[in-house]
Amino acid sequence: MSQRPYTSVWADLNQVEFSQGFLQAGPYRTRYLHAGSGDKPLLLMLHGVTGHAEAYVRNLAAHAEHFDVYAIDFIGHGYSSKPEHPLEIPHYLDQVLEVLKALGREKASFTGESLGGWVTARFAQLYPEKVDRIVLNTMGGTMANPKVMERLYTLSMEAAKDPSWERVKARLEWLMADPAMVTDDLIRTRQMIFQQPDWPMACEMNMALQDLEIRRRNMLSDDDLRAIQAPALVVWTTKDPSGPVDEGRRIADLIPNGRLAVIENAGHWPQYEQTAAFDQVHLDFLLEK
Repeated sequence: MSQRPYTSVWADLNQVEFSQGFLQAGPYRTRYLHAGSGDKPLLLMLHGVTGHAEAYVRNLAAHAEHFDVYAIDFIGHGYSSKPEHPLEIPHYLDQVLEVLKALGREKASFTGESLGGWVTARFAQLYPEKVDRIVLNTMGGTMANPKVMERLYTLSMEAAKDPSWERVKARLEWLMADPAMVTDDLIRTRQMIFQQPDWPMACEMNMALQDLEIRRRNMLSDDDLRAIQAPALVVWTTKDPSGPVDEGRRIADLIPNGRLAVIENAGHWPQYEQTAAFDQVHLDFLLEK
């Protein structure tokens, strides 16, 4: 295990001019982290399943120089509204549409990690007029590997039913190539979410996409990917637990304006594990460098 200086969520934010708050986005109370100003193009950051806006705490500063950045908690996640029904991709799309309305914006660029990438790709396919550029970061929605799905479901539901330090830590370690990246502060941040009284219900609802039948009817086909008009950057990693780099390459090849960036020594959270490398390729793409 490598040795790293201790860090925390606050250490990542203490020199960032940011705000945290809640939007009433249609029926959805949506928590967000915000940095940047409204005179800049909008960038929405969308996290993965059972995740939360803090997935992007290390990326806010660099992106706020160029964008009006909102990292949101999906419905059924974090501190946003928690519907009492299984959550499928159309439910997340509806939330994103309502967030755009609440912000008074017609379009945005999107960056999505895992589930967030799945939502981003489907959104870009269905609403091309609302999309500038998209980043699909170790995205879900193109594979249905029963072993990966079972592992993710088990780790998530165990931590939901018993949000002990050890179980929450195990869920976070699944994300990282280097377990040392899972700091006490990150564990406690997620543990507080998992300790909410309605979290066991919410987790069961957001795990719906790990059910094979539900997953299949929400998946992105090759034709769906070919229909995406927006310029797209597919980010994959050499140690992603959800699938190999070849899958990222396949996705990038299918999207007409797609390209691939591979980040070394990262797992499912390259934006957090390898922040400098991620921010460079990410901003170069978003700014058309």
